[in-house]
Amino acid sequence: MEDRLELLAEADVLAFGPVGFAGAVLPVTQAYYDLVEAVERDGEALRPRLERLLATATPAGRLYAADLLYRLDPAAGRAAWRRLVGDRTEVQTFSGCVMGQTTVGQYAGGQAQ
Repeated sequence: MEDRLELLAEADVLAFGPVGFAGAVLPVTQAYYDLVEAVERDGEALRPRLERLLATATPAGRLYAADLLYRLDPAAGRAAWRRLVGDRTEVQTFSGCVMGQTTVGQYAGGQAQ
């Protein structure tokens, strides 16, 4: 699991699914998928690492961490999203073939409801 957490910590793009015309799954996206499964199996053991990512990871990594926290504990996830709302750091996103850019705060604001 440590290698997957490290990929999230260093993530330079936020992509929750396959990207590009070929539908390639980025290594960071695969790491996220693997961590979703780990959260479902034994999420409480991962909670401290996810909290650490939320504080220390790249902008994309912080968003992945907040999402995983939400999957583990919706109340903790909403709190994580609210903490990120004021963050104006830009983050690159992918949605299918479309590359975009937003800020951590804008993305988090859409999730914090």
